[in-house]
Order: sequence, then structure tokens, then C-alpha cells
Amino acid sequence: LTTTDDPEGRKTVMSLVATASKERIFPVGRLDRNTTGLLLFTNDGEVAQKLSHPSHKNKKIYQAELDKPLTADHLAQIAAGLELEDGKAEVDDVAVVAGNPHFVGIELHVGRNRIVRRIFEHLGYDVVALDRVQYAGLTKKDLPRGKWRFLNEQEVIRLKYFM
Repeated sequence: LTTTDDPEGRKTVMSLVATASKERIFPVGRLDRNTTGLLLFTNDGEVAQKLSHPSHKNKKIYQAELDKPLTADHLAQIAAGLELEDGKAEVDDVAVVAGNPHFVGIELHVGRNRIVRRIFEHLGYDVVALDRVQYAGLTKKDLPRGKWRFLNEQEVIRLKYFM
């Protein structure tokens, strides 16, 4: 659960990084409880703002597993932008992964609530699994699920000064 505290007492992401720092750190952005993937933590409010605000156009890439194959027509509709109940959902890129239409990669820079799931649900698909694989140029490659790492110096510099 991407929150620092849960009134229902459920386990939160903070338990994953409890021993990471003596300083107060907090998650940047959110993942809903049914989404896995890359989540960034920081103790720097300015960096958090740069990463969170849509005006900075920070790219997020997700891989969605769908309950049925995505049709070419629906792929084109997603690429063109869909009108949802809270406005137009525009993606930066969308593609079938490795030729398997049950798996779709979707790239966007907006962070509206459950946007990826709602795009597919709007077209009649159930999202079986959703995984954020990249955020602001950082990937979770070689990082096991439930584990964390510190950013290296170049990654910190890029996030602080070039985003």
C-alpha cells in the first residue's frame, strides 16, 4: 500500500524501507494496491515535486497483462487518446509486448488515479496484472520484488538538476 500510514493497519511500503535511512523518507507518487513495480522514495521535497508534477513530463512505463488479447483497433484508440469520465486519457506510446496481445506496454507522463487500469477497463478489458517498469528514466531491472537500492550519484544528479 503506497502510503506512510494506514488507518486500517495494513502493511505499507514504508515497511520495505524501514531501515534505509535515519532521515524521514517518503514515497514519490503512488501505486494502487494491485499494482507492482518501481516506486521511488526521497527525503528531498524539491525532487519529489519535480518527479510528481505532470508539468515536468516524467515518463512512466507500465506493462499490463490483460484478460484477453488487445485488438488492433483498441490499440489505435489508446494511441489516439480516449475520453474517460474525468477527461481525455492521452498516452505517449503504447505497444504489444513481444508479439503477445495479452501483454501491453504503455508509456505516459500523467498520473491520474488508476489511469492505466481505467484506459483498459473503458474498452472492456480486465487488467490481470500491472507492473510499473520505469519511472523518470529509472528502471527496476535486476532489482528483486520487495527489495530496494540507493540511487547512484549520476542518478541523483540527473533527478535533481536535469529533470
